[in-house]
Amino acid sequence: MVKLIIGGTGSGKTKELIDQVNAAVKEEKGSVVCISRGDKLTFDISHDARLIDAKEYPIKGYEGLLGFVGGIHAGNYDITRVFIDGLYKITGEKDAAKAETFLDELSAFSEKHTVNFVVSLSEDPAAATEGMKKYL
Repeated sequence: MVKLIIGGTGSGKTKELIDQVNAAVKEEKGSVVCISRGDKLTFDISHDARLIDAKEYPIKGYEGLLGFVGGIHAGNYDITRVFIDGLYKITGEKDAAKAETFLDELSAFSEKHTVNFVVSLSEDPAAATEGMKKYL
């Protein structure tokens, strides 16, 4: 399953994501991972979740992020939830069509490996593509 949290700057996306990470840590039997750009979430999410600062790794574009997620999973098959905060910031590309393709590929990964994803995206909800809307 892939769930998309979309909204403009200051709309509460990160707060919602933090709440979901902390709830997942309490509910999930497996590992919870949160990928963010920077260390701003360090004191907001539970220390039981694995917080990864994407700036520390050479992630380039959507394919790079998908490979990164695959590598994280390959290193720990117990991961059941992955949260990605700020898709455009992490990939360095604000491209709705590429983001839609990424979400579709993430959904296929989710089904194959039984990992659930929550992705936040800074974008006007009216600008979401039809393909993105199925993940809302």
